[in-house]
Amino acid sequence: MERAAVFDVDGTLVDTNHLHVTTWWEAFRQAGQPVPMHAVHRAVGLGSRDLVAHLLGEDRDRAQDARISAAHKVLYGQYFDRLPPLPDAGRLLHRLHEDGWAVVLATSAGGAELAALRRAIDADDAITATASADDVAEGKPAPEPVEHALELAGAPADHSVFVGDTVWDMRAGTRAGVRCVGVLCGGIPRADLVAAGAEAIYDDPAHLLATLPESPFA
Repeated sequence: MERAAVFDVDGTLVDTNHLHVTTWWEAFRQAGQPVPMHAVHRAVGLGSRDLVAHLLGEDRDRAQDARISAAHKVLYGQYFDRLPPLPDAGRLLHRLHEDGWAVVLATSAGGAELAALRRAIDADDAITATASADDVAEGKPAPEPVEHALELAGAPADHSVFVGDTVWDMRAGTRAGVRCVGVLCGGIPRADLVAAGAEAIYDDPAHLLATLPESPFA
């Protein structure tokens, strides 16, 4: 029976969360919507539409939504050629692939952004499939991205593990019925990840790789 190792990307495999914080903050500022950076950080991991709604509320001027998202896309796009992978991200995916896991990415990124992230990870030969924002109707914390990743891998939830760095990841994985692993490299506190459903916590991909025999991947 196939087993899937499902990974979030931003903040989990690539060190991009604070780039997102800065570029979303600037996009909101340009729209005349001052949003504190700490609030933006807590919202990173949501898809663009949901992030704007989460931070500005349901009574916002929705006519601004597309402009804010477009501004973020342009600002963040300036970094596509130098996105930094987190320590041992590619090695971790290769090791899991060698151990017989179907490695699938589940991310709110799509298009050119996803291509830039995959270049940063540099492990395409270990990645079975990708469930991107382009493939699902609802993003995290809905379970759909993780469920779609499992479908692509042909693996049942009870034989799969999801690794992410945000509460949105942990909630999505829990709702999809998979075991959830949290990493701290995205900047979200350990207690928040545990409360959202993480059964194990690691510092970053290098830490998970170094302790793989004692992890939920054992």
